[in-house]
Amino acid sequence: MHERIEKLCENLHDNEAALISSYPNIFYYSGFTSGDAYLLISHDARYIITDSRYTIQAREQAKDFKFIDIKDGFEKVFSKTCAKYIGFEENSMSVREYKKLRMRLAESQDFVEMNKLISKPRMIKDSGEIKRIAEAEKIGDEAFSYILGRIKTGMTEREIAFDLEFFMKKQGASALSFDTIAASGVRSAMPHGAASNKQIENGDFLTLDFGCVFEGYCSDMTRTVVVGKANARQREIYDTVLCAQETAINAVKTGVPCSAVDAAARDVITEAGFGDNFGHGLGHSVGIEIHENPSFSPRCGDIVQNGHVITVEPGIYIDGFGGVRIEDLITIQDDKPINLTHSPKELIEL
Repeated sequence: MHERIEKLCENLHDNEAALISSYPNIFYYSGFTSGDAYLLISHDARYIITDSRYTIQAREQAKDFKFIDIKDGFEKVFSKTCAKYIGFEENSMSVREYKKLRMRLAESQDFVEMNKLISKPRMIKDSGEIKRIAEAEKIGDEAFSYILGRIKTGMTEREIAFDLEFFMKKQGASALSFDTIAASGVRSAMPHGAASNKQIENGDFLTLDFGCVFEGYCSDMTRTVVVGKANARQREIYDTVLCAQETAINAVKTGVPCSAVDAAARDVITEAGFGDNFGHGLGHSVGIEIHENPSFSPRCGDIVQNGHVITVEPGIYIDGFGGVRIEDLITIQDDKPINLTHSPKELIEL
């Protein structure tokens, strides 16, 4: 954590301090595992501000910080630094919170927007972060292998989702990365189809999108299977998505625009006649949060760098028929992609 704090301070002017209020950034810079806190970081101040419920936890987890009890008031907090400008996270702080805190600044101090400066270092993961993400993804791989032996007609999507989630927690996950998606039959045409009471039927596509949290870091993967025998159209759609994904992964290397990786997959799907059926971006970064920056999308202006951890998840979704998505989680190391997802990708018929 000390190196992260020092790196942040390198980007702060002598008259600036950062007031960190969002859980992901609190955890990133301090290791504190509660969102009921603030961090104040400047060249002359390193404080964690929380209440008596977390005194022991704060002192154990945030060893680089001095503790301030929030009951002492933010006037005391802001007096702990001689900084004139206090940077805040405008993307996550509510207007109400902003107004409350602003009233407690000294007359010589003012708030400035600093979300990008505070959050940007999280785009590049260090080896420890990648190790945790890889372990979370391993649990996902194990969960997929497990669930393949459990799926059968007559089960509901919710039953399958619950079974996946319970297995991941038994394997050491502390939480889910997001609500598990289990969408079958025509419902698989919904990219974010929440698990429902629909029963699995013979011949259904079944899309499973799931992930878990391990030591504070998320995983994410998607696989689509056919319950029963796949028909010709299902195979065509599946093969197109798989080709698009493999093409995109092969296009990944440092220095390449993130938008170009998205285009590599999108071109394959468009040439196959399904361009109108792939509406979302190709991928998003994963870390402490399930959706981070940069992304593989037509609008992303970032370039691929070593240390990125990002999904590659093309899909084709046809209303009234069904859909396919295949998602792997990759990291870029030594200028090339390393796949952290190891579940099979050939079309599985159950």
